[in-house]
Amino acid sequence: MDKELSPEVKQEVERQLAILQRGVAEILPAADLEKKLIRSVTTRKPLKVKLGLDPSAPDIHLGHTVVLNKLRQFQDLGHLVQLVIGDFTGRIGDPTGKSETRRQLTEDEVKENAQSYADQLFLILDRDQTEIHFNSKWLSPLDFTAVVDLAAKTTVARMLERDDFSKRYHSGQAISVHEFFYPLMQGYDSVALESDVELGGTDQTFNLLMGRQLQPHYGQEEQVILTMPLIEGLDGVKKMSKSLGNYIGIQEPAAEIYGKAMSIPDELMVKYYELVTNFPLDQLAAVKKGLAESTLHPRDAKMALAHRITAMYQGNAAADEAEAGFKRVFQERSLPKDIPSKTIASTDLEDGKIWIVPLLAKLDLVASNGDARRMVKQGAVKVAEEKVTDVDARIEVTEGMIIQVGKRKFAKVMMGE
Repeated sequence: MDKELSPEVKQEVERQLAILQRGVAEILPAADLEKKLIRSVTTRKPLKVKLGLDPSAPDIHLGHTVVLNKLRQFQDLGHLVQLVIGDFTGRIGDPTGKSETRRQLTEDEVKENAQSYADQLFLILDRDQTEIHFNSKWLSPLDFTAVVDLAAKTTVARMLERDDFSKRYHSGQAISVHEFFYPLMQGYDSVALESDVELGGTDQTFNLLMGRQLQPHYGQEEQVILTMPLIEGLDGVKKMSKSLGNYIGIQEPAAEIYGKAMSIPDELMVKYYELVTNFPLDQLAAVKKGLAESTLHPRDAKMALAHRITAMYQGNAAADEAEAGFKRVFQERSLPKDIPSKTIASTDLEDGKIWIVPLLAKLDLVASNGDARRMVKQGAVKVAEEKVTDVDARIEVTEGMIIQVGKRKFAKVMMGE
């Protein structure tokens, strides 16, 4: 750091770097971020920090919040967040990690998904320090001359450096020409907004670097790239994903968020603390030390983690209630207070009985009959506190019967016509 800087500037830059480096996978290049922070602190001009969102999967879960929490840290340090909703690029679809050409979204699908994103983002971000941009504003007006000029600023060889493109090319799988334009368009977003920093997951590094490559061609300073790790889901193995069912959605009920968080594998606790919560650095250090020295019980650390995650999205009161409910069910081995009542029609029964699989589906305890079969086979289903493991079991239904699936799903059976 420059020796001529005042002690106050040095101290502030060091403070910001310590916060911004938390949990980061890579900063490209780190020296440039320090330079930009020095200029920002000296001139009191906030950095412009960009995140591109492809509105193809608008339900935000904790995996998405890894990057969003980092954006909030930038905001808390006084910087400006530029959210780019890819209403134009979303019609192509990001080919990252895909083994085949992505289906193009319709304009209506993009708009609907973009609105859903906007509704959820401000559960994390500061609205007053956030700009929302739709990249159709600058991409739609580009004529063919401008598109050719943009394409001329990189090469096919450069594009084939991307691992997914390279694998598809060498295996003889199709790569549509329009897919090459996705990283170019994402890079051009940085040009249009004159971004100082761009964030993304480690799987986005190639796309992020494209903005850094393009900016000098348009007379701009290169942006800094900051990548965040991909977080494993509740299975502890695969990346958190709604399609894999190993996710925690930020708009799920408080009891569901808390209960899922309590199933996070112990070995991932510190990573979750670091990446998906707003615990201050000193508290994070204390948790790490306590777990390492066995002065903090993993159960207590996990309950604190579950409470914090729940409170971040549902509020402290809801988190307190969820924690009390969890203790009541799992520590005191009693049933929850408010078990939802579900009605089974008498016409669904034969001689007062019903097959276990459709029963679970009718009670909304499973997503599908296939899900019901899996849960029964796994021993995760209880009827009147008795475990059911036979997928062909016929259940005699009685008024007020309690049925449980997994650790957190309950239903009280009511009889109807």
